[in-house]
Amino acid sequence: MYTWHWQTWNELPYLTCSLLEKWPHGFFTHHCWPRSPAELVASLQPQAEVYRVKQVHGNTVLTTNQIGDISDFPVSEPESVAYPEADGLVTEQSQQAVWVASADCTPVLIADRQTGLVGAVHSGWRGTAAKIVPQAIGRMLEQGCRLENLLLAMGPAIAGEVYQVSEDVAEAVCASVVAGSNSDKLGSLLDQFSDVGVLDDPEPGKVRLDVRRVIGLQLEQLGVAPEQVAIAPYCTYQTPEHFFSYRRDNLRKVQWSGIVSRELA
Repeated sequence: MYTWHWQTWNELPYLTCSLLEKWPHGFFTHHCWPRSPAELVASLQPQAEVYRVKQVHGNTVLTTNQIGDISDFPVSEPESVAYPEADGLVTEQSQQAVWVASADCTPVLIADRQTGLVGAVHSGWRGTAAKIVPQAIGRMLEQGCRLENLLLAMGPAIAGEVYQVSEDVAEAVCASVVAGSNSDKLGSLLDQFSDVGVLDDPEPGKVRLDVRRVIGLQLEQLGVAPEQVAIAPYCTYQTPEHFFSYRRDNLRKVQWSGIVSRELA
């Protein structure tokens, strides 16, 4: 339904999705490392104010007014800046660029086709278990957005077929979409709900987990229609030519994803 396109900026590749074509946005590759959002914004909208956070694998979502523009922060040493702790950002006006970093976790970019406001979310297994994407949607609704006007693109992330986790991790994530699961064991969850993003693994006590599938189910349960959601056909673990993967390389390097809010007629 939606197409994904490779773009270039200064001969560096990044990915865009036709679902979000009205908004400057990009899922950047490891080729852009170690450039920061303050530099990468030039590829999207050079005049936009830039916002990012210190990601902590939680479900806190902040608005741009809560953290402040980082354009004046030191570009050469971004890690020296005391960014607010959160894993999601939503804008409050046009010309604001929000960014998240990932290296196997799912970057989710959100846009509202009525207000032009946008959000960016970092959703690893912990954030997914804590429903950070629904939390971000809730913040956007507080900003005057409507559920039926939201468009969401999930960027490159580790695919379920190669993401081995413990049964306890899978249970915690599945509990976010399985009603009344609380203390149930994984086996009983799978017996009752066979399509929750969990696959078999040959190692005892382990399974494979499709985090993007679980996020999709969370959106479905909120009432988001399938045509409002796009999922990138790329796995960070299996695409070393384009993406860092912490699970594959065990390196603390990331790729950035960002989107710029705009005024819509």
